[in-house]
Amino acid sequence: MKQLSDEELMILVSNGNLDMMSILFERYHIRLFNFLLKMTRDRDASQDLTQEVFYKAIKYRRSYKRGKFSSWIFTIARNCFSDHYQSKKMAMQRLDDIDYKLKEKEQNEVEKREDKQQLNRALDKLNTKDKELIIMHRYQGIKYQEIAEIMGSTEGAIKTKVHRAVHKLKQHYLQNI
Repeated sequence: MKQLSDEELMILVSNGNLDMMSILFERYHIRLFNFLLKMTRDRDASQDLTQEVFYKAIKYRRSYKRGKFSSWIFTIARNCFSDHYQSKKMAMQRLDDIDYKLKEKEQNEVEKREDKQQLNRALDKLNTKDKELIIMHRYQGIKYQEIAEIMGSTEGAIKTKVHRAVHKLKQHYLQNI
């Protein structure tokens, strides 16, 4: 029996004789693997993609148009590589996004911690009465009326004292920046 050309073998495959694909596999798998290896620079990915090429060649065998087989099979290989590259690129983009968000979150947490430390240093610079007023009103959420009762003062006087204490706190805080 004379040796069949790649094109003749592919015509047989496209007509349902899938056993002939093993001959085409033997003729092309190393060339395709080497092509994909040069493209991906990843041996495992190249092996997977080579398998994918032959899987798609069988799956889409009816799309073979009786042209040069090597052009058709390498077109499939290029498309498989392109799909792989795009999915890998998307995965890397997602990883980069996650990494960026984590770094941003870490940075925000560091900044919050630093801001809190600066605020505490500024709070420590206040006299005891001003510090007490700010802690009761701003940190504990105690209303002016209740603070007035606690301190034996009027609500209006407490509002004024809290306002002045907050102003002093801002000045000390801004000096530390």
